[in-house]
Amino acid sequence: MTERVRILLIDDHTLFRESLVRLLETEPGFEVVARCATVAEGQQALASSAVDVVLLDYDMGDQVGTDLLAGLDVHASGLKVIMVTAGMGASATLDAVNAGAAGVVLKHSDPRLLIDAIRRVAAGETWWDPGMLRSAKAGGQGASNSLASVRSLTDRQRQVLRSILDGLTNKEIAVRLQGSETSVKATIQELFNKAGVRTRSQLVRVAIERYSMEWLKEASHSKAE
Repeated sequence: MTERVRILLIDDHTLFRESLVRLLETEPGFEVVARCATVAEGQQALASSAVDVVLLDYDMGDQVGTDLLAGLDVHASGLKVIMVTAGMGASATLDAVNAGAAGVVLKHSDPRLLIDAIRRVAAGETWWDPGMLRSAKAGGQGASNSLASVRSLTDRQRQVLRSILDGLTNKEIAVRLQGSETSVKATIQELFNKAGVRTRSQLVRVAIERYSMEWLKEASHSKAE
């Protein structure tokens, strides 16, 4: 990525916040435009600064990060939000997905994983911690049971969807499934059509919230065509 990524960090833990700022400022193409300790400060920063990616803590004492998401139209603004948290329950993860978050990264993860997640999300991809995703999937199964058979997926569609949830690019998905990038793009469009969505973030939300029992089960390991 050659373009600058402008980052807003919102976290109430001073030591973690300042350590993360120092890490981000060493990365080529990253610019931390503001650092905030509260949702209110984050709202002010968004009103006064151009931001591409928000790194948003979930648990901030008497507030939660989804309070900020609830007041943003991230789909319309193009703003990308990554939840950076010590932990979130299945319900909170689903709330974040529904509000437009593009990913979740755990605070104890390798710092390089967070850097990679920021670059992917800034480029229009999504990134979800596998453990958090499994928790959200389990939490969404009850609501999706009655819908699971409505729009079933082929094995290839399911493999591509799981690869999207793993944060892979189209090229990386093609390598994983030993197929062509053109075939992957076509399959993603099929998934968009089945889900009734237009973006990857919306696809993740619908897959977890409405069709997790069927769409996120293990696919067979056949090659993509």
